[in-house]
Amino acid sequence: MAISRAVLITGCSSGIGRAAALQLHQAGLPVWATARDTGALAELEARGIRTLQLDVTDEESAAAAVKQVVDAHGAVGTLVNNAGSGIHGAVEDVPLDTVRGSFETNLFGALRLTQLVLPGMRQQGAGRVVNVSSILGRLSPPGGALYQATKYATEAYSDALRLEVAQFGIQVALIEPATVRTRFYETAVMQFAGGSGTPYQPFYDRLAAWAIDIHEGKTRAGKLAVTPEKVAEAIQRAVLARNPKARYPVGPLARAALGMRRMLPDSLFDKFVAREFPAP
Repeated sequence: MAISRAVLITGCSSGIGRAAALQLHQAGLPVWATARDTGALAELEARGIRTLQLDVTDEESAAAAVKQVVDAHGAVGTLVNNAGSGIHGAVEDVPLDTVRGSFETNLFGALRLTQLVLPGMRQQGAGRVVNVSSILGRLSPPGGALYQATKYATEAYSDALRLEVAQFGIQVALIEPATVRTRFYETAVMQFAGGSGTPYQPFYDRLAAWAIDIHEGKTRAGKLAVTPEKVAEAIQRAVLARNPKARYPVGPLARAALGMRRMLPDSLFDKFVAREFPAP
């Protein structure tokens, strides 16, 4: 069978997913951009990109989207798991139902789609899974522990998957940006767990102000933040490379933070995190 070049991308209504859909389309690949609300994909559709409704938390929606791509191309050539949601709050404050919702979108949604596309990839003897993670899948500042746990889990399953499916010609890559100039983080960091009377409120106030300063470029991290287009360039490299890397850190902040994570003992790295991020 002919090897499919079709790319299925989740979370394309804005930000990284939208930028990746545009860049891969411009590179000549048949792109299928998805979102829960297809109205948000009108601009992509106007540019000739195929669009699909896909809610990654809904198994029937995921299966239907994959089936449409398979019917058109024989298999999904590349899956880009980009859809995500975030919640911030101290571990003590975050309700377990909220934690489950975040895992459902950020981890189980990606797992569900990965399981759906692998049979077609295996049959054609080629394929690629690109998971959009974060440096927060390898370090965990206070206030975002449960969101970051979903990214740690994404890294773990990707590392194992990469070795499991290599025998079938399938490759797996992780994209690891630091701060990205989208509304995702600022919006997520305003959705604090807890409520009135939480002992962590002063910490949340500092965290909110810090997030706003970053996205307005008032801090060093804000000045070094990368654009969605820069992350999309890393995704494109992972999709098109003959032998993709296991990981693609994006931007100087990502490379610096991950380098320090590798070199420093935990006690010194904790001091670095407490200096660079708001802490209670």
